[in-house]
Amino acid sequence: MSAPGRPKSEFRSAKHEGTLMSLLTILRYPDPRLHTQAKAVASVDARIRKLVDDMLATMYDAEGVGLAATQVDVHECVIVIDTSDSRDQPLVLINPELLARSEAMVFGDEGCLSVPTVYDKVPRHARVTVRALGRDGQAFEFEAEGLEAVCVQHEMDHLLGKVFVEYLSPLKRDRIKTKMLKKTRDEAQQRP
Repeated sequence: MSAPGRPKSEFRSAKHEGTLMSLLTILRYPDPRLHTQAKAVASVDARIRKLVDDMLATMYDAEGVGLAATQVDVHECVIVIDTSDSRDQPLVLINPELLARSEAMVFGDEGCLSVPTVYDKVPRHARVTVRALGRDGQAFEFEAEGLEAVCVQHEMDHLLGKVFVEYLSPLKRDRIKTKMLKKTRDEAQQRP
């Protein structure tokens, strides 16, 4: 998920457990791989921890507040989020489950790192309760509200193969798809 005006984090250039983090390529809508359903992570091992670290570095570099593994063409249930103003409070969700959703809804402008520069109103639950595994493989539960709740729901949609523009009207979706395809063509022509 993207949030304009957020400062970049220093996390992106850090080392974590002696492993240098790499920036991953973020798939752009309407890439069909974004519609792939993610599979549960069988074991939180060194490969998954490296994926988490690379996803965090990629999210911070792209100035996002959330990133799902599906967006970097890894179809496993892994999400990273940091909605803090200081950009130093990463939240890692492996195999996340929504345990509860509030009846109250919010309709805020939502963006996505896979649909750059596009923002629109999407209905989301104002509060959610989530169970997941952390980067260490330990299970935990937490309650999220506000931007964090929206971000959790947005990223969990990615794990189901759903992009936020699918909540919009067919006309808006078609316009966004055309815009993204044109942007991709234009960028390809500008490359040496």
